[in-house]
Amino acid sequence: MREIKFGVIGCGLMGREFASAAARWMHLLDMPAKPVIVGVSDVNSSAMEWFATHHPGITTTTNYQDLLADPNIEAIYCAVPHNLHEQIYVDCIRAGKHLFAEKPFGIDLPAAQNIVEAVNQNPQVIVRCSSEFPFFPAAQRITQMVSEGAFGQIIELKAGFCHSSDLDPNKPINWKRRAETNGEYGCMGDLGLHVLHLPLRFGFHSKNVRALLSNIFPTRPNSAGNPENCDTWDNAILGCESAQGFPMLLETKRISPGDTDSWYIKILGTKSSVDFSTKHPKTLRTMPYQPGGKQAWHEEDLGYQTAYPTITGHIFEFGFSDAILQMWASFIDELSGNKPKFQCATPEEALASHHLFTAALESQRTGQTVTIA
Repeated sequence: MREIKFGVIGCGLMGREFASAAARWMHLLDMPAKPVIVGVSDVNSSAMEWFATHHPGITTTTNYQDLLADPNIEAIYCAVPHNLHEQIYVDCIRAGKHLFAEKPFGIDLPAAQNIVEAVNQNPQVIVRCSSEFPFFPAAQRITQMVSEGAFGQIIELKAGFCHSSDLDPNKPINWKRRAETNGEYGCMGDLGLHVLHLPLRFGFHSKNVRALLSNIFPTRPNSAGNPENCDTWDNAILGCESAQGFPMLLETKRISPGDTDSWYIKILGTKSSVDFSTKHPKTLRTMPYQPGGKQAWHEEDLGYQTAYPTITGHIFEFGFSDAILQMWASFIDELSGNKPKFQCATPEEALASHHLFTAALESQRTGQTVTIA
């Protein structure tokens, strides 16, 4: 099996998730290649200790340019604060390194446009964005239903990503709660592409948006325990009209009491409807309908039915780490020259999310429905 040598820029939570997925590669069946992490970079030297412990002999450096200069490294995974996306992503692309990077692909719309321009100028480089939830078996089934036109006329779509980690007002402030490093989008930039990946993949672009944004805790304690301005949006509810004419209600929330990383999508149609949430990760709810017939929701446990086959039996449950592994399988498959069974989020989809979020900020400022450029 061919090895694709990776460098990791940003050694936090998601960098470790990638390393864990790479260590589980034997879980996948019939893959054409596997990722091998050979170098990591972080401005915080202590953040690299975990990688050095689990990958003896790995290159560690506080200067990410060292990884870009290494001819043995083919690809980069980058997970850094949003204000660093533009410079580092563009540097990776121009260095000829394939790039798998974190949302939102830039702190704002101009940054995202510059990243996509670098992608267009370097077509030999494959660039994708992290978004794992569409790899859940139920989400894959919903994708199939859309492609088959199973819904008839779509009545409405609802999708969201909600968690409650910020419900505690005493949680210390971090970079995601500062506009300087996270961006003015707030929770939309941090969580929004998770919500938009499938609607955008289905071609359901938003024509306009009316936004309701909330900054619930305007201050949080800093490392010294003193209150500091928390100037990002905690929650966002976006009411949109799709290009096809049906309404879409999209929400991203850091303060949704009782939710722990709950991702969901619900599509209502004249011929069929569907409802899925990671609160119930193996259960897909559908409601087929014939004119004059009964309106009854059906529940089906899908089990472990994945885009990329694994050693796990189909009767077992699928979870977050499995979605991460499937997402990486898709990227490695594409790096191997194949058409992926389900493509990871693209730079163009990330850019489309920026257009929506920028319009949402304008809607919040004016209290009006804003047309999306």
